[in-house]
Amino acid sequence: MAIWSKKFDDQINTDIPLSTPLDELNLLVIDTETTGFAVGKDDRLIEVGAVPVKGLKVLEKESFQSYVNPVREIPPAITDLTSIRQSDVEDAPDAMEVIEALFEKGKQLETHALAGHYISFDLLVFKHELRRNSLRYQEPPAIDTLDLLSYLVPTWEMKDLAYYASVFETRMYDRHTALGDAMTAAYLFCELCERVKERGITTWGELLALRSSRTP
Repeated sequence: MAIWSKKFDDQINTDIPLSTPLDELNLLVIDTETTGFAVGKDDRLIEVGAVPVKGLKVLEKESFQSYVNPVREIPPAITDLTSIRQSDVEDAPDAMEVIEALFEKGKQLETHALAGHYISFDLLVFKHELRRNSLRYQEPPAIDTLDLLSYLVPTWEMKDLAYYASVFETRMYDRHTALGDAMTAAYLFCELCERVKERGITTWGELLALRSSRTP
């Protein structure tokens, strides 16, 4: 087994008090598209999208989007799902360049943590792409919309992002595009945060604690 001694610096400012009010958090909501789900093997990153949330407000004008050259063919089923074609990615930057650009954007926005819908998959994608460049990735603090949903409606089974956006009547953007899903997740996340605030979850530490309430 290879050992990677160099750690990737994501430049996220995690040094914030647990007592920080939710309204003072700077979050970056992210989403990825890939050639498939076997990202630890042959599947690769093909698009990254992100949008910041500050004061529980979505800053659409500060959004980030980039295609990624996967150095392999995109399966027809993925093109059908995402509308991403080989021609979209063949001149795109590689995964390392895009990941670095994403987190540079996060640094400029003074990001405290990441957020997303089923964000564990996106973080796994980053981990394996960085591994291919002999870099270790220590995951930053990250909040999943599923953590908030599990707290608010623990009897629900996991559904599609569009389903939750419809139920909570939040904005919905192009599905299965990285930026569209990031924007949809961001508005859903803000609405869910407002709802957990009504139940007494008002600080960063209390929000982080919700992660342990969800059954894996």
